Order: sequence, then C-alpha cells, then structure tokens
Amino acid sequence: MKKITKNYSTENSIINMKKIALFIIGLFLSLNITAQTSSEKAKTLLDEVSTKMGAYKNMSIGFNSTLINKEAGITNDPPIRGNITLAGEKYNLNYLGNNFLFNGKKLVVINTEEKEATITDGDIEEEDGFIYPSKLLTFYREGYNYEMGTLKNTNGRKVQYVNLTPIDSNSDIVKVQLGVDAKTKHIYKLVQIGSNGTETTFTITKFKSNQAISENLFSFDRSKYEKLGYLVD
Repeated sequence: MKKITKNYSTENSIINMKKIALFIIGLFLSLNITAQTSSEKAKTLLDEVSTKMGAYKNMSIGFNSTLINKEAGITNDPPIRGNITLAGEKYNLNYLGNNFLFNGKKLVVINTEEKEATITDGDIEEEDGFIYPSKLLTFYREGYNYEMGTLKNTNGRKVQYVNLTPIDSNSDIVKVQLGVDAKTKHIYKLVQIGSNGTETTFTITKFKSNQAISENLFSFDRSKYEKLGYLVD
C-alpha cells in the first residue's frame, strides 16, 4: 500500500492566498460602503439645509468674500463686504460696487461709479465657473457629487463641511467646500477652488429671515435713475 503524502506547504500557500483575496475583497467592500455612507450623509445634510432655508419667505444676508491666487500673487485684504436679500428667485444684491436686481424675469445691474444700468432677460449666467452670491444657497442642488468633509469648531460653533466635485469634468470649478452650521442647518461658508488655482471664499456674517420687506426692493425704477443721469441700456 502506497502512503499518501500531503504537500502541506502548497496547501498552506493556497489557504493564505484565499485569505488574502478575501481580505482584499472585504476591504474593497468596506471602503465602498463607507464612501456610499459618506455620500448619503452629505446628501441628507444638504437636503436638510435646502428644506430649512427654502422654507423662509425671505432672507437678508451679510457676507465677506476673499479671493486668493498664490501663483498669480493675488489676494484681497481686507475682505470685500456685500449683502443680499432673497425672496424665492428674486434678489437684491450689493457686491463689488454694483447693485444687482432680479425680479424673477429681468436682471438689472446698476453701476453707481459709472452711472450705468444694464437690463437683461433672465438671471446671471454662470458659464465663467463662478458661484455668485445670489446662488449661494441653491448652487449645490444639481451638477455635483458630494461627500462629507471635516467637522470644525469655528468661533464656538460647529461647522460641518461637505466636499462637492462638479460632475462635468470640464468645469472651471475644481472643488467646492460648503460649511454648514451643524446646529441651525444654515450655510456658513463656501470655499470655491477654480481650475486656475483661484480660491474664493464667502463667509456669512449676518443672517435674518422672514423680515418685513417691500416688493419694490426687487424692482427697478427706470425714470428715477434716468433723472439721476444714469445711462440705462
């Protein structure tokens, strides 16, 4: 009778290879589940923000903005201040020395320095890859993939960041970090990084909701400005 000998070395190698394969598969699945969970958590948070801020009849917001491009040696210090009042799609924005009025159909840009007012149909186009303050509370609703970022303590408040990446690979925006006040579910900060290396930051400094405002706040009085010597186009 022949003795059957086992090659324990070969068997052990096969077992170890199976264990390694199972470990790699498990690790991949774990990372995939974690990524899905991060994306789902980010979506849930953004939905909460959208629901909370979308329920207000109107919002009056003060903000600071900074623009930095280290390679080009560009930085604005002190920050540029601005303010905006929104009611649904309508808004009155003061930013960069201009007053932007949008009544839901037409946009009027009033340049007080040049004494010019330009009227166009529709809202601001964002083809230049810049998130305007008027879109600060809505831009993230479409066109982005997102995942949870870091939780930071800023001046006594907890701010949860969400990292957003444009779905369009040709977008002039590379990445956006949206900071949400974990307690109020209000947007606190937006950091936008462009393909040219420019980093633009908006920080909300004042926030009021459901104020008594006049509908005239979003209207343009053409005769008033023409009497003031403005060129209206």
